[in-house]
Amino acid sequence: MEQKSISRNYFYNLFYQVLTIVLPLITTPYLSRVLGAEPIGIYSYTLSIATYFVLFGSLGVALYGQREIAYLQDNKTKRSITFWEILIMKTITMTVSIITFGLTFARSGQYAVYYRILMIELFSQMIDISWFFQGMEEFKKTVTRNSIVKLLFVICIFLFVKSPADIYKYFFIITLSNLLGNLSLWLYLPKFVDKIDFKTLHIFKHLKQTLILFVPQIATQVYTVLDRTMIGSFCANKEEVGFYEQAQKVVKLLLTVVTSLGTVMVPRMANIFAKGDMEQLKKYLLKSFSFTFMLAFPIMTGICLVSKEFVPIFFGAGYDKVIILIQAISPIILFIGISNILGTQYLLPTKRQKEFTISVSCGAVINFILNFILINKINSIGASIATVIAELSVALIQLYFSRNLINFSDILKSMKNYVISTLSMALVIILATIIFKLTGLASVIVKIFIGVIVYSLVLIILKDELVTYIKERIFNIYNSFRRKKIWKKNFLKISKYYF
Repeated sequence: MEQKSISRNYFYNLFYQVLTIVLPLITTPYLSRVLGAEPIGIYSYTLSIATYFVLFGSLGVALYGQREIAYLQDNKTKRSITFWEILIMKTITMTVSIITFGLTFARSGQYAVYYRILMIELFSQMIDISWFFQGMEEFKKTVTRNSIVKLLFVICIFLFVKSPADIYKYFFIITLSNLLGNLSLWLYLPKFVDKIDFKTLHIFKHLKQTLILFVPQIATQVYTVLDRTMIGSFCANKEEVGFYEQAQKVVKLLLTVVTSLGTVMVPRMANIFAKGDMEQLKKYLLKSFSFTFMLAFPIMTGICLVSKEFVPIFFGAGYDKVIILIQAISPIILFIGISNILGTQYLLPTKRQKEFTISVSCGAVINFILNFILINKINSIGASIATVIAELSVALIQLYFSRNLINFSDILKSMKNYVISTLSMALVIILATIIFKLTGLASVIVKIFIGVIVYSLVLIILKDELVTYIKERIFNIYNSFRRKKIWKKNFLKISKYYF
């Protein structure tokens, strides 16, 4: 039953992650041509400022709430009390944050009109209860909600955004779609939560634990948001932020495929830890490593090999700098994949917040120092280099803290087949490019096709354990489907005979 739950939730989450990749493939080329690099840079810069207020208002509720609800999955009364206590506390802190944001950035200034629109985003985050459903492992509901919202977002983009002057409409579409999505989750809540006497609630008893998780979230935001803020502050030309934003968008879209399993595994890991089954925990972690390496190595290498042809096709003219930025940032696909396993799937669910905090704090300090030095010299390229080094440092530190459960040799063993297959893939793609001298869209398609075929064949030849398991699952599904068809066919024959 456990495995079935993980498989089902992973399918829902993977479907959503695929959707998050497919839809930007439709909207990003359109927006990059219609809006241009500078308006996109303005959006990225102002959103980075608003994100700090969301962070300070939300504290560590997303991670803490998901974990606490996961612990109480089987006790409706206790989880109802916990839910309302956490939600009310978050509402109070977010209200303070919204008022502060309104009196500072949204009050006046060059981008005040955009900051006022972004206040909708802050309110949307205040009423967000997706953490509750993730803790309950009800991924179908969050995926359904997010999928509908994203589809509405795409429709509105094409209907209302026609020129750079429509940048404010772009702001409204994003913020209102997020608000609508977060409101929709409340419709499902009565089924999972009982009515509670609010006089019995101890709202601020969770404050200490959320603050403990809040510290690493601040540190994480330093090297995920501060780079955009610093590029926007140090570079007079906001196009640099736009180029960086577009490169990050491509890499992060691919990263969602690699980290999609992590979202599903967090509540499962918390539940296993609560039962004290460390062997099962280790087993799941090693499977996560194999899955991550199987995807991260070819995706990271593949995007570097196709970026020269892909960027002009995808973004249009004037985005040449995005090519080198994608190539520079691409290693984070592997490094974040590793830290997602060690940090998000292991350290946090097992209440080792201290070690997690140290790792991301070190990454934040390294990122800030390198940003300050490199952005002044080489602009967005400097921010890209700083981000990669910061993510590598986080992964290495978390690996050190996890040494009591996971051996480094086990990780290298999990990695071996995928490194060999990726190198083989890269070699064949480079040779094919030289021999056939393909350019443009044809080059991208051929490289991807060759890459997938070569990578898969080498893994099959190496008899990779995970690939073998996937093959068996596919055959089992096929055989099950085939048996159902045979049964249906025979049933129809019998029905005709008797009736």
